[in-house]
This record gives sequence, C-alpha cells and structure tokens, in this order.
Amino acid sequence: MIFFPRSRSRAKHSRGIAKLLSLALIAMAVSLPLHAADSERPVKSRVAPVYPEIAKRMHISGEVKIAATIAPDGSVSATKAVSGNKMLSGAAEEAVLKWKFVAAAEESTVEVSINFDLK
Repeated sequence: MIFFPRSRSRAKHSRGIAKLLSLALIAMAVSLPLHAADSERPVKSRVAPVYPEIAKRMHISGEVKIAATIAPDGSVSATKAVSGNKMLSGAAEEAVLKWKFVAAAEESTVEVSINFDLK
C-alpha cells in the first residue's frame, strides 16, 4: 500500500479547523455565573478565563472559588483563590481581576465560582 503525504494547504486547513474547534470547546466548557455569590453586587461584564494548556493536557477540571474584593466603582481590586485546583486558580484569578461589577457606596468582598470543564 502506498501513502502519499498531505499537501501543505490541506494540513494548514486542518490545523486551522482544529484550533477553531478547540477555542469553541473552551468557550463552551468554561461556565461562569451571572452573578457573584453576593447578590448585592451583580456582575456588569465578565472575562472568561483561559484554560491552562497543561491542565487541559492532564484532563484537570473542576470548580475554583475566588474571593474578590470590589472597589466602590465596581472594579476588582484584589482576588484570592479560596478553593479549587492550583493549576486552574491562577487563570480564574486573572479573569476575575478583569471583571466589572455594579457600583456601590463602599468596598465589598464577594465569592465567585468558576467551573472549568473538559466536556
């Protein structure tokens, strides 16, 4: 049986499709809450965390709980992982730092859960 190598354009196309599918999978796999645990400070805008490549390769998934300190203007001033896998907590903290909450009269702390799932 004779095998012929794939053409470069076909291989490029396949890699492009694979990248697109992996990005779509990540977008669907990371589910974020609409609100933080503290219903007094709803989320105005969210940034999805980037699933760490090493965690994907090792099939690591799970929930990460983040304690977020929110300034009166609604920006997140500090985050701390409360529970969850250490390989995922860094990505979750980075993402929550970019979130915006509804403005309030004073600083508050809320707990946010982010689920990393490799379905």
